[in-house]
Amino acid sequence: MGLATHNAGRKNIMSKKLVKPVLLMTGLSGAGKSTALKTLEDIGWETVDNFPFRLIERLLDTPPSTSRGDSDPPLALGFDSRTRGFDPDKLIKSIKRLQKKQDYLISTLYLDCAGGELERRYSETRRRHPLALDRPAKQGIALERTLLAPFRRWADRVIDTTDLTANDLQREIREHFILDRDAVTTVTLTSFGFSRGLPNNIDLLFDVRFLANPFWEPKLKLMTGLDPVVEDYISKDPAYAESIEKILDMLKFLIPRYQDAGKAYVNIGIGCTGGRHRSVHVAERLSKDLRAAGFSPNVLHRNLASRPMEALESMQKLNGDRGI
Repeated sequence: MGLATHNAGRKNIMSKKLVKPVLLMTGLSGAGKSTALKTLEDIGWETVDNFPFRLIERLLDTPPSTSRGDSDPPLALGFDSRTRGFDPDKLIKSIKRLQKKQDYLISTLYLDCAGGELERRYSETRRRHPLALDRPAKQGIALERTLLAPFRRWADRVIDTTDLTANDLQREIREHFILDRDAVTTVTLTSFGFSRGLPNNIDLLFDVRFLANPFWEPKLKLMTGLDPVVEDYISKDPAYAESIEKILDMLKFLIPRYQDAGKAYVNIGIGCTGGRHRSVHVAERLSKDLRAAGFSPNVLHRNLASRPMEALESMQKLNGDRGI
């Protein structure tokens, strides 16, 4: 019985402390095992590749890392013809024995792929097939297909990756093996000043230096985008309302798609010159509108406490930043 068969009852299974899902994954070299394991890791599985199968029971009895607290995540083990002691018939017997244990839910996944497509992948990556180091890849693929045939016939689930891109395979793995379908993408809005450098790990970047700059108003210079009078000044810019609406529409369109793609974090950068006025206000305004639309963004103001520097603002003004 495959893991997918248990999707409906996964919450009940996971709630039983003694029952731990274990996915055993194999398949043809080049069919996407590394991509599949990395995707499982991204959605919360503990993954190990090319682990000697004779040691699996010892591994299953090992407590989880202390860094995980009390959680004991499901385990995915990858193995193939390169794994020490690999023998499909013996593996099947060992798995059948493990499946009789009451404290584990053992399932198997096989990744298949057409020979011609595998040859193309090997030719493009310039890697050698592990069973054809000194001969054409075609021969190694045929030999490995024969070796793995018993496991393919016996596997709970077979995914043919012939016509799948890496992104397609990632989506299929997430669809079948995601642990928490209610998990939401963490959205963070970061305001910053271009004059002080770009933040790291920004996925979406919006430059709001086209808006009127409060820095050049003597009464507003030492204030920030959190002050009502600064907010009022920025919002009176003729381009303000339409630009906020367009940015918000884009975010409401993109964020759900990032979530569907399994992206855990989306970092949105809002930049102005110094990072104290326009970007701060726009980040706050967008976060408020996103919350009203059902999202729960975090807001960070990287340069809010930075000292105002007229030299930096003047340089940006000469480069086209709006000073009025």
